Amino acid sequence: MLDVDIRPVGDAAVLAMFGDSIDQASVNAVWSLTQALTRSKRAGMLDVVPAYASVLVRFDPFVTDLPRIMAIVRGAAENAGESDAARSRRLTISVCFGGECGIDFELVAHELGMREARLRDAFCKPDYRVAFIGFLAGFPYLLGLPPALAVPRLAAPRPRVPAGSVAIAAGQCGVYPRQSPGGWRILGRTNAPLFDAARAAPSLLSPGDAVRFVAVDRLEKTCGVEIEASA
Repeated sequence: MLDVDIRPVGDAAVLAMFGDSIDQASVNAVWSLTQALTRSKRAGMLDVVPAYASVLVRFDPFVTDLPRIMAIVRGAAENAGESDAARSRRLTISVCFGGECGIDFELVAHELGMREARLRDAFCKPDYRVAFIGFLAGFPYLLGLPPALAVPRLAAPRPRVPAGSVAIAAGQCGVYPRQSPGGWRILGRTNAPLFDAARAAPSLLSPGDAVRFVAVDRLEKTCGVEIEASA
């Protein structure tokens, strides 16, 4: 059973909350509830949207009603367990750090009092886990950034961040799937195809996936990602 706070959001959505922190325990609870709701999706439920510590459930008020959806969400939370885990694959993503690929890399190293090689190695050392996909289609929010690499967002977001930018901010890590505005610190770039609407699964990454970044001197024309089979 999951300890969750469930409340209405307007007249067509319910929000299930597991606190307000970014940690693996909250993400595990989110994954479990998301899987339980997806598995037992009922008439009128339109969408189940996970975040770091909450799950938004959208519904059609002409098909069902708020009390019924709240009861369904609570029942799913009561019945969810460790078996309701996000699928897990291992992906290795190539990243070119610094220079034109990582325009904030040198400055971040200076702010942290690190040599550039140490920053690169510290960033590439951990296995990251995909918490959820959000902000842009295919944009992964990744857990696992070492606390020593925590830096704030930019004071003013950039109007254009290049596609494939690997970035950090406020203890978080992410990869921009396409050019967009953004205020995170850009360390490098990958040519891994984070999102392709023509694919059966448009987003390259899914919640629960394990990601390891590896440094390369330059980006090749070939896809910079290796995928191992699901665990």
